[in-house]
Amino acid sequence: MERLSFMYEDRIRCAALRGKITSAAEAALLIQDGMRVGASGFTRAGDAKVVPVALAERARQEGEPLRITLMTGASLGHDVDRMLTEAHVLARRLPFQVDKTLRDAINRGEVMFVDQHLSETVEMLRANQLGKLDVAIIEAAAITETGGIVPTTSVGNSASFAILADKVIVEINLAQPLALEGLHDIWIPGRRPHREPLPIVRAQDRVGTPAIEIAPEKVAAIVITNMPDSSSTVLPADEETRLIAGHLIEFFQHEVSRGRMPGHLPPLQAGIGTIANAVLAGFVDAPFDAFEIYSEVLQDSTFDLMDAGKVTFASGASITLSAARQAQVFGELERYRDRLVLRPQEVSNHPEVIRRLGLIALNTALELDIYGNVNSTHVGGTHMMNGIGGSGDFARNASCAIFATKSIAKAGRISSIVPMVPHCDHNEHDVDVVVTEQGLADLRGLAPRERATLIIENCAHPLYRDLLRDYYRDALKWGGQTPHQLDQAFAWHMRLRDTGSMLPAMKAGR
Repeated sequence: MERLSFMYEDRIRCAALRGKITSAAEAALLIQDGMRVGASGFTRAGDAKVVPVALAERARQEGEPLRITLMTGASLGHDVDRMLTEAHVLARRLPFQVDKTLRDAINRGEVMFVDQHLSETVEMLRANQLGKLDVAIIEAAAITETGGIVPTTSVGNSASFAILADKVIVEINLAQPLALEGLHDIWIPGRRPHREPLPIVRAQDRVGTPAIEIAPEKVAAIVITNMPDSSSTVLPADEETRLIAGHLIEFFQHEVSRGRMPGHLPPLQAGIGTIANAVLAGFVDAPFDAFEIYSEVLQDSTFDLMDAGKVTFASGASITLSAARQAQVFGELERYRDRLVLRPQEVSNHPEVIRRLGLIALNTALELDIYGNVNSTHVGGTHMMNGIGGSGDFARNASCAIFATKSIAKAGRISSIVPMVPHCDHNEHDVDVVVTEQGLADLRGLAPRERATLIIENCAHPLYRDLLRDYYRDALKWGGQTPHQLDQAFAWHMRLRDTGSMLPAMKAGR
């Protein structure tokens, strides 16, 4: 143990904690059946990588009940959710996930999944609405002389988990560069109802501390790891995403020319995924300079824009990159560090800051209806995909809330524009602009009947445009501010369920 302590002096600078170094299996023994566990990780970045795996292995070997509630920042990498699901460790999971094995278990009712706005989980923990947090597992680049935990490539909910948990397990990851230290801004809101304002008035403001400050005696175990983050699964831009980017850039130019947006655009937020990443990447050649990003996830496009001299500063809760970009960015972090900050997600997603900065928010939809209501989470209205994530935090409070999607999926068997969404995550009141590769619909200031015509004509795919016109024409016979044929509103989804396509048999056979 003395030799281990000597080896990791630069990583564990609090001498009193070096004796806490142990194996992942030993650390996992701190977690017992029925506990609530908070684990670091936000969109596959900065996730706890070995203790949860050791917990899954223990559950498989012991054969005794070992079921926990697992809370994270967002999704995990390294197949952790899959392994925990297969070992039947997960009784309850929140607030977000992307793993297929876990998703299937959720939709079978085997794991209770609580889909939450990402800004709300630790707010509810702090108010004792989710029960006491027993253990936190936090990945760190280092522990400071005073016992402060230096996060790695995400902050997410890690800070509040460490503060609120009875015990903390720290995974010191040697694969994460020590140069990450100083990149973080840890600011934790006070308790309500006498909370002070969140003092961020610019994306680059730093208002907290560079490490998570907790009492050193709360650290129950330290595990040494050496595993890079899982790389991003975002696909490169294709023709449809390039068209979406083009429509949006043209829209922003129009807004600037009409004086509705400043020449230096307000800070941008973009959700995780191929479409949002492609749209941001499209700004490399757009006539906009010196803008900021205030978002959750900083993707490849963030660094493309920095390299192109377009983005002056980027604030997020995590950095999630492709394998090649990950090696490049973390290999020369000094190039970027003065233009980056990572915050807790309850700060990156805080309604107060989003509204104050006047963000432009770009998020993706699974589908949307002719009135602008958006479904981000449920296939067929019933089966969970991933979760709402932070899209609602931003859409409700942004100065311009944009939702993007391709107009069709599955080779045209599915239309992303439907008569009525069978599950609504973002209602029409929080949706300003919708865009597909077909075109863009600016819904601001429009009544539902005006929205319907614009969305059908501008955004729907030609395969489905006549069908939507027919639906809306027949719905008008029933009248109302928001006309619908209730007996036909979900007919497309039922046809997809029964035949594998939203297209009627005659049209599908053409």
